[in-house]
Parts: sequence; structure tokens; C-alpha cells
Amino acid sequence: MTRARLAIHAHFYQPDRRDPFTGRIPPDPTAAPARDWTERVTDECYEPNAVRGNFRRIGWDLGPTLASWLRVERPDLHDAIAAQDDGSNAMAQPWHHTILPLASMRDRRTEIRWGIRDFELRYGRRPAGIWLPETAVDLPTLRICAQEGIRYTILAPWQAGTDGGVDPRRPYRVEVGGGHSLTVMFYDAELSAAVSFDPAATNNADEFVRARVLPRLAHPLPSGAAPLALIASDGELYGHHQGFRELFLARLTSWYGTGASDPHLEVGALGNLLGEASLPGLPVMTVRDRTSWSCHHGVLRWGAECPDATDGRWKQPLRLALDRLAAAIDTLTEALLRPLGVDPWAARDGYVEVASGYAPAGTYVARVLAESAGAPRTRPALAVRSRRAPAALLQDVLAAQSSRLAMFMSDAWFWDDPARQETLQAMRFAAHAARLLDHMAGTDLERTLVDDLSALHSPSTGADGAALYRLALEQVGQPAPG
Repeated sequence: MTRARLAIHAHFYQPDRRDPFTGRIPPDPTAAPARDWTERVTDECYEPNAVRGNFRRIGWDLGPTLASWLRVERPDLHDAIAAQDDGSNAMAQPWHHTILPLASMRDRRTEIRWGIRDFELRYGRRPAGIWLPETAVDLPTLRICAQEGIRYTILAPWQAGTDGGVDPRRPYRVEVGGGHSLTVMFYDAELSAAVSFDPAATNNADEFVRARVLPRLAHPLPSGAAPLALIASDGELYGHHQGFRELFLARLTSWYGTGASDPHLEVGALGNLLGEASLPGLPVMTVRDRTSWSCHHGVLRWGAECPDATDGRWKQPLRLALDRLAAAIDTLTEALLRPLGVDPWAARDGYVEVASGYAPAGTYVARVLAESAGAPRTRPALAVRSRRAPAALLQDVLAAQSSRLAMFMSDAWFWDDPARQETLQAMRFAAHAARLLDHMAGTDLERTLVDDLSALHSPSTGADGAALYRLALEQVGQPAPG
């Protein structure tokens, strides 16, 4: 008899906590006894799971901001995790954990390309699947993924474009236009919620299988094929959010995992268990645009007044301020780089090699300038002069673009108050990008940014965004704007 199949996927991610002006993470007393939260979660979750070999037996994505930190600060652990990629179980992730349906099309493509290239550099292969940040999705985002060679992704069942419910025990094909399609697996909401939010459910792996998993998979699909259920969750719950749950994961995946002797259940990574299901012939499904797994109001949590927030009036002014800054930075980028013969967006797409730590900035810049030497030098509509040498100019523009991308990390909007460190960190990235361009082009981007930020207010402190911006800079020893 064909065994029922259970796929486990863990989304591992930490935001970029580096001070963009120094490249170092400031100590955070709230993370005691660790130096900062990235270090603490590593001690409580990533290292215990790597030691027990859990990465080898589940599906997972390791956020590039986290993986880049591990490669520098914990290289042995980084390599141990990477070695547990079996060629099918790891998935890519867009680089900065940006809510892609709220990003420009050019930014979406860059984030996806950065995630794919980071994956290639880290694991030595092309990714077949991609985990979208917060599973936030729309059709244009899926189309870009397919155009870039991605074959499958994971979504929440309420993101399926049907009013009649979706059977989460089978994968579906989503047509994205232009002759492209993707395989989408909608995770099992009941099993995933039990693992994520009910500590009693994961006290005993054997009881979890007997009482919760097997009843969900008791009946074959209408075609007669064995059902496949997927549990998807934040990876940090296995040891950080819930203590010692890496032991639950180890028991579940080693006792019932691929090759185990249990006649009823096979447990493994989605990429391994999909098999031929990823080929054409799957039932067709649509997706609900601008939806996510962690906001039942679409993607309002990251840009508007989501009903889940007590007071979310600060979120839209923050996004508008950063969108305006991004547009100005992009205009200046064109004006500064086109006269050098450099394609600014191709250069930005390739800069992931620097952001991920696989190429020195100077080496990458020299390569771009050499490849652009014979390209026609165009004069954009906006004429901007800079006395910087071409290499220094290009290096600073690309560094500004990197910080400009980083300021849109989802964490800045996730919580209820902009006085939190997550939002202050986004402001620091915005300051870094604005100051680099102002220094090069003699512009006043930072002054405009501060004016725009003054429209938002912290619900808890009453401080406006301009005051929070000054606080964000003071905390890392940077001078306040004049």
C-alpha cells in the first residue's frame, strides 16, 4: 500500500540588524544572555536543529540576511546547514524579506534575482522553489518567479482563488501568463496552526502523528493517489519560540521520515515528496492577489490600517515616505550611472554578490566598469554632475541602492508601533541611502525624508516620525540631520 505523505517546511529568517553605516550589529540588552537577537535565536534554534540533522530531513528556506550573518559570524554552522541541502529540500527566498505585491515591478525582480543568485552562491545549484516573504502574493509576482526559472512555491489555503475551499492534500498548477505556470502547494492550516501555536500538540511526536496527522490523510484523493499534506511554519518555533521543539522535529522526521519503516506515513521535504506531481497534469487553481499568510486582510498589515492593529495609522505615511525616497534615489541612480555607460539596473541585480559577501565591492565595481567600457553613454533627462571618480561613484550608488532595498523589509510594518527597533532599523537604512546620494549629488533627499516622516506618529509615545528618525540615528552614534 502506498503510504500517505507529510511534508514539513520551516521558514528560517532574521532581519538585517546591521548598522548600515558601520556594518556591525549593535549589542541589544533585551536579547540577554546573548549579545543580540540574531545570536540568541541561533543558539536556541539554528544550531540545535543543525546538530540533530533536522535540516537534512525537512524542507526549508534560510533567509539571505540570516545566512550572510551566519557565514561571517558562525561559518562552521553555516556550512553545516548548507551541507544538509540534498539537492531538493532547500528553497530560495527573496533577499530582503520585502512584501513583494507592495513593491515596484523592478524591485520585485531584483529581490527575486538576488534570492536566486544568493542560493546559487550558497548551495551551488539553482533553486526549484521559492518561499515568498509572508507568502504575500499576486499574479505578477508569480509570473516573475516563473520567468526566473522557479517551479513551485507554498501558499496558505485562504490564498487559493476559490470560494469553495481547496483540498490541501494535493498540489495545484497556477497559470501565470506568457506560457508560464507554477506548482503551488497550499499548506494544511489545521496541522500548521497546531505546530505553530499549540505547544501541547508537539509534546509527543508519536501522539501528534496518531491523533492529528493520520486522520487528515486517511482517505485517498479522488484519483486514488496517496494524499500529501504540508505543515508550514516559522522555523524559529523549533527551539526558540517553543523550547526543545527541535527534539519533536527530530523524532517526527527520523522515525517517520523517508526510508523509515512505518507502513502508514512518509515524512520529508516538499521538494522530495512532490515527485511527478510537479509536472503538467495537475488541477488548475488561481490565487487571490495581494494576500498573505499572516494578515487575513490581504497585505494591509504592511501599508495601511489593518483591523488587526490597534492603531495602524502610522503605516501608510511610512510607506509613502519611503516610496518617495526610493523614487528619488532611482532617478539619481539613472542620472549618475548612464553617463558612465553603466546599465544601473543590471548592475544593481548583480550587486547581490557583494551584499551576500561573495565578492568585494571594489572587485565587482571594476568588473562592471570593464564590461561597460564600450557601451554608449547616454545623458538622462535629469543632469547631475559629480566630481567622484567613476569607480567610487558606482560603488557608492550601488551601496545606496542596497540600503534603499533594505529599508522595505517587512519587519518595519509588522508590529503595532513605529517606535520599535524594526521600524527604526528601516529608517537607518533610509538615512544611509539618502546621505550617500546627497553627498554625491548635492541633493536634499534626507531633508525631504524627515519632512515626510513627520506625518506619522507613534501610538504609544506620541513621537512623530521625524523624532523617531533622529532617535534611530542617535542609537548608532550618527549625527542627527541639520
